[in-house]
Amino acid sequence: MDNIRRIIAQTFEDMAQGLETGSFSSAKIGLMTTGSEHGEANMLEGAAIAARRGLNVKLVKDACEMEAKIKSGEIDGAVAMSYNFPIGVATVGKAITPATGRAVYIATTTGTADTDRIAAMVKNAIYGIIAAKADGIEKPTLGILNIDGARKVEMALQELARGGYEVNFSASKRGEDGAVLRGNDVLNNPCDIVVCDSLTGNVLMKMLSSYTTGGSYEALGYGYGPGIGEGWNDLVLILSRASGAAVVAGALEYASSLVKGNWASIAKQEFAAAKKAGLAQILQKLTQKAAPSGEAAPVEPPKEITTAEISGIEITDLDDAVHALWRAEIYAQSGMGCTGPVVQVNEAKEEQAKKILVGKGFLAE
Repeated sequence: MDNIRRIIAQTFEDMAQGLETGSFSSAKIGLMTTGSEHGEANMLEGAAIAARRGLNVKLVKDACEMEAKIKSGEIDGAVAMSYNFPIGVATVGKAITPATGRAVYIATTTGTADTDRIAAMVKNAIYGIIAAKADGIEKPTLGILNIDGARKVEMALQELARGGYEVNFSASKRGEDGAVLRGNDVLNNPCDIVVCDSLTGNVLMKMLSSYTTGGSYEALGYGYGPGIGEGWNDLVLILSRASGAAVVAGALEYASSLVKGNWASIAKQEFAAAKKAGLAQILQKLTQKAAPSGEAAPVEPPKEITTAEISGIEITDLDDAVHALWRAEIYAQSGMGCTGPVVQVNEAKEEQAKKILVGKGFLAE
C-alpha cells in the first residue's frame, strides 16, 4: 500500500511539473488503471513514466467514465486493459522487433474487422496503413504473414492497388517473390506493417512484448493499439493484462502520437480512397459463395515429369487449380514446397500453366 501511495504521489507530481513548465503534449490521454495482472501500481508507474516524457495523462476509473470523457472532449483518447469494440473495428498493435529494435505495426491484434476471415485481413491492411500514417510514417510498407488466406489477401490488395489505392508492398528477406512474409520476417522487420488475422496478431504481440521475460510480463513495445474501423471515431487503445509499466507508457505515447497525427481524418481519407479503388466490389467477390460452374469433371492427362513448381496459390484452391490445368490438357499435381503449397508441372509447360492460372484467378499477375 505504501508503494502504491508513493507511485500515486510521484505520478501527480510529474503531471503537475509538466503543467507548470508547459512541457506536456497538447493531447490529453486517459488511462484506466484497473485490470492489470501486476496491480494498479504497475499502471500508475506507466503513467508516471509517460508524464516524465511530457505526455498529458488523465486517470479514469472505468469504461463509463472513459467513454463520457472522450465524448465530451475532456480527453482526446484513452488506454484501457479491455474494451468491447463492435464488429468492423479491430486494433493495430505496435511492437519492437528483436533483430533491429525498430517498431512494427501488427494489423490486427484484437477485435474483428469482418466476419469473413479473408475480407477481415484485407481490411486489416487498410487499418494498419491508417495507424502507421497517423503515427508519422508517410508511406508505410506492408507485408502479409504466411498464414491461411495470405495469397488471396495479396491478390485482393494488388487489385485494390491497380484501382488506385496506394499500397507499398514489401517482400520477405528470405528472397521469395511477392508480399508474403515468413515467420523469420516477424523478427527481422522487412516492412512497417505485418498483416494477419486478429488471433495470430494477438499471439505475435504477446511474443514480441514478453520474449525477454518468459511470458508473464510484457516489457517491450506500445501495446495492442487503437481500434480502427469505418465510422469509428473514438480513440481507444488496448493493453494486455500482462502489460508492464514500460508498455503502459508506450501505449500512452502511441495514443498521443495518433492524436497529433489527426488519426480520425487520416482514417476518413484512407477509407474514401479504398472505396474509390473498388474495395466494396473486391470484398464482395471474396465473400460471395461460388456458384456451380457447370463444367464437366476434369480428365487427368497423361502423366509427365513435373519438376517445375508454381507457388503463390492458396492452399484451399490447390485442387481446383490442378483441375483447371487438366482441363487445358496440361498434366499437373499438387504439392507442398518449402514456402507453402505448389502446383507441379512439366518445365516446358510452366509459363503456359502460369498464364492459365492467372486467367482463372488462382495466381497473382
